[in-house]
Amino acid sequence: MVMVRVKTTYVCQECGYSSPKWLGRCPDCTRWHTLVEERVAAPVRQKGVMLLNSGASPVAINAVGSLSEERVSTGVGELDRVLGGGMVPGACVLVGGDPGIGKSTLLLQAMGEFAKKGHRVLYVSGEESMRQIRLRGERLGVINDNLLVWSETSVERIVEKAGEIKPDAVVVDSIQTMYTEAVESSTGSVSQVREASLKLISLAKSMEMPLFLVGHVTKDGTIAGPRVLEHMVDTVLYFEGKTGYVYRVLRAAKNRYGSVMEIGVFEMKAGGLAEVHNPSEVFLAERPDGATGSCVVASLEGTRTLLVEMQALVCKTFFGVPRRTVVGVDYNKVLLMVAVLEKKAGMALSGHDIFVKVAGGIRLDEPASDLAIVAALASNYLERPINADTVVFGEVGLAGEVRAVAQAEQRVKEAEKLGFKKCVLPRDNRKGLSLEGAIEPVWVGTVKEAIDALFS
Repeated sequence: MVMVRVKTTYVCQECGYSSPKWLGRCPDCTRWHTLVEERVAAPVRQKGVMLLNSGASPVAINAVGSLSEERVSTGVGELDRVLGGGMVPGACVLVGGDPGIGKSTLLLQAMGEFAKKGHRVLYVSGEESMRQIRLRGERLGVINDNLLVWSETSVERIVEKAGEIKPDAVVVDSIQTMYTEAVESSTGSVSQVREASLKLISLAKSMEMPLFLVGHVTKDGTIAGPRVLEHMVDTVLYFEGKTGYVYRVLRAAKNRYGSVMEIGVFEMKAGGLAEVHNPSEVFLAERPDGATGSCVVASLEGTRTLLVEMQALVCKTFFGVPRRTVVGVDYNKVLLMVAVLEKKAGMALSGHDIFVKVAGGIRLDEPASDLAIVAALASNYLERPINADTVVFGEVGLAGEVRAVAQAEQRVKEAEKLGFKKCVLPRDNRKGLSLEGAIEPVWVGTVKEAIDALFS
């Protein structure tokens, strides 16, 4: 009989740092009271422990078959877009998001569409009973003989059953509810999440089937559990949305088989998540007419151009320190744009409260939104509205210059498609840009020129 040595260690539930004794503060992530006692058995070598132990010999890279033609569509176009064109055999996708945002709904809906094409899918839930999954499936309209549902939390049983039925895709909801007998710590601990994920990923690689793992998130919005989990999987998706908004954005934080710049937009309805094929029309649908502090920006998210409304409010402060509130863009970027307007455009904003928001609940991170922030702030400060048929984009430097951005022609064409007549854009984008449509380009090189073009 093999004696298994069991030792006690203290593991940080935020970052996975382990210590032989208890510490009040984790030395790695500096969080307080996150080290929890766990009993860990010494590892015993078993068959299949090595994740990629295929036994094959090294070959030239040009002799390895490509997977580009083997992508499989889920049946949900927005999800396929974010994945890079569809599911890759053997790929593991980690889906995270706030509670109630729609992670389980998205995956059950996608796997239901996938099952309708004749593929067998195994949907494993550690949070719902099979009757509860059935009720949700009826609401989403995904009842199908090829969609197999199962309430189970034992990783060993999941691996065994998957080996028997050989599904074309597996969903595990959620990874924090799974446990493996190889680790004696409680369900949801760092050790359990790491070992359970390793076994499931090994299963997906050996059977060459797509695997979707649902992950809980912490208070700061990151995937709960060890950060090594995000390194183990092939793709990390975040499902984003604000409370009170019906629109959801699916964004890739990591993707070994595609771009991380793509986003998918969904609308939450009674019958599930509906794809939004033209988000620009949706985000601009409720834009007020003749309002100051409102500006439309052409933003690029992967291969998709989004036209969204940037709003700003500037009012005199009655306190010693002016307030700065930002929603939808980087806080420090807004402070930089305020400083540029003060120094290069002569606007005395230091004694004003400033509020900046991207309407519709979406977040803009690219540099092309700089000029829209400047335009919206100037519009509200000067109490002069920007023409409703004008769109702007461009990066703003600290010297007050407006710099060129990528894919300018694509942005202009999207604005023209939605009926905009005028576009304020960087002068350096004129090189190699052919504009033959009805939209009028206004080339600017500095912030002062942009403000003159918008309000002259």
